[in-house]
Amino acid sequence: MLSRRVFLSAVPASILSAGELRCDVAIMGGSFGGVAAALGALRNGQTVIMTEETDWIGGQTTSQSVPPDEHPWIEQFGGTAAYKAYRRAVRDYYRTHFPLTAEARARWDLNPGDGNVSRIAHEPRVSLAVLEGMLAPYLGGGQLTVLLNHKPIRADVDGDKIRAVTTRNLHGGGEKTIHATYFLDATEQGDLLPLTKTEYVVGFESKKQTGELHAPDQAQPQNIQSFTVCYAVDYLPGQDHTIDKPEEYAFWRDYVPQMKPAWPGKLLSWQMSDPISLKVRNVHFNPDAESGKQGQGLNLFLYRRIANKRNFAAGRYVSDISLINWPQNDYWLGNIHEVSDEEAARHLRRAKQLSLALLYWMQTEAPRPDGGAGFKGLRLRPDITGTDDGMAKYPYIRESRRIQAEFTVVEEHVGTEARMKATGESREEVSAAPFDDSVGVGSYRIDLHPSSGGDNYIDVSSLPFQIPLGALIPKRMENLIPACKNLGVTHITNGCYRLHPVEWNIGESAGSLAAHAILTKQTPRQIRNSEKNLRAFQSRLTQQGVELQWPRISPR
Repeated sequence: MLSRRVFLSAVPASILSAGELRCDVAIMGGSFGGVAAALGALRNGQTVIMTEETDWIGGQTTSQSVPPDEHPWIEQFGGTAAYKAYRRAVRDYYRTHFPLTAEARARWDLNPGDGNVSRIAHEPRVSLAVLEGMLAPYLGGGQLTVLLNHKPIRADVDGDKIRAVTTRNLHGGGEKTIHATYFLDATEQGDLLPLTKTEYVVGFESKKQTGELHAPDQAQPQNIQSFTVCYAVDYLPGQDHTIDKPEEYAFWRDYVPQMKPAWPGKLLSWQMSDPISLKVRNVHFNPDAESGKQGQGLNLFLYRRIANKRNFAAGRYVSDISLINWPQNDYWLGNIHEVSDEEAARHLRRAKQLSLALLYWMQTEAPRPDGGAGFKGLRLRPDITGTDDGMAKYPYIRESRRIQAEFTVVEEHVGTEARMKATGESREEVSAAPFDDSVGVGSYRIDLHPSSGGDNYIDVSSLPFQIPLGALIPKRMENLIPACKNLGVTHITNGCYRLHPVEWNIGESAGSLAAHAILTKQTPRQIRNSEKNLRAFQSRLTQQGVELQWPRISPR
């Protein structure tokens, strides 16, 4: 752990002049990975300025309102000590501040929402409170400065180094220019890469470029995973909370996705493509799950339920609360990066129209398990998302711009089938490629949602993997480090490197890397390319609770 002497030597971010700030490590983006990056740099004695485009730090778990997607071993291993502390703090926050039942309070593995998708499904404001609490000691001491509602707009670059990044206050508060030794891109879409002219990749690479089993013959730079505007609802039977009919309702009600392989019918229905087999999958929706009337297949209301009223004292929650993030509101008719601001705004507006159309359809036309139609008691919960319109503050982004890295993780490193073909090993024997420069671990299926290029799901088995340091180092730039979904992965491998615990580990290791580089006066490239330097950095990571390898376990 960092010594008290080193910690107390930290100097607060300094004001150079009006609108000019200086720090050791500047983190552009207060995403989930951005918060972890800040913690990694701060605990190693560095001054940090972190910007955030919205007014909530935390990215996926807060401004995007998505409860954690995790691998099945997360309670035992496969996450950093700081990530495990975050999870414990979420549960402790409920035990301290919420009227839990005695039974719920006693559960060591409390899952506030008991959602199917997560062992710790919870409300976004709880994540916000926990993450702010984790940063609070550094804010009070002046070691950390957070600039909310700030977006990077230009960069001052000298050759292979960034000298400064200028941000704009989106609420009309002017500009601030941040000077730093290292700049970390923790934005959701890799915004710093084009601003700094850092070489990057976007969309689907070709088989010729990557050699990947599931890659297309031709590169498809505009083929990007769908994004989703999420929202929360509860259900009050006997009441009518039907929203006004959305402007684009007629379009979305009748919309049939044109996918390859084919989608089974209308998007707004209780049928969808099974992500793995691509056969027709029947689901249903029943917000009154105790009624005993169940439809066919998965109950989507329970899938991302973030509050189970039975975990709380009687009467405190009038209903369960569910987070709506399904294939039915994935938006793939266009992208919001690598396009003009006007086109991005248009697609974001249409994505919100899709989400509202789904809600209106559920309230008025959706088939019910009892044979009726519509759930008028569904109530939009803007208080949960912290917005006036009830939609999440920021869209759920699954795919970012990605650096051209010293090392790029491809499907043959982590995909089960591809790895078996490459090694000749059986499914029982095979493991992911070992990375000698590992700076963390992760696990999730290669889970690619339908994309803007017209691809249906690509959802294939993967192996518990490592995060190579080489994927955090751009080919050319010396003081830019990716700290989110913008590391050296491909369109395919992004599908397993993009989930919550992995993004946290990427960010935490990126922040620690910047700090280690400053403390040792070595560049990240020098750290990776020297056996002695690499082992010293890896030792620092393990001492601070970052796991670098997996025990022997089965593929996802």
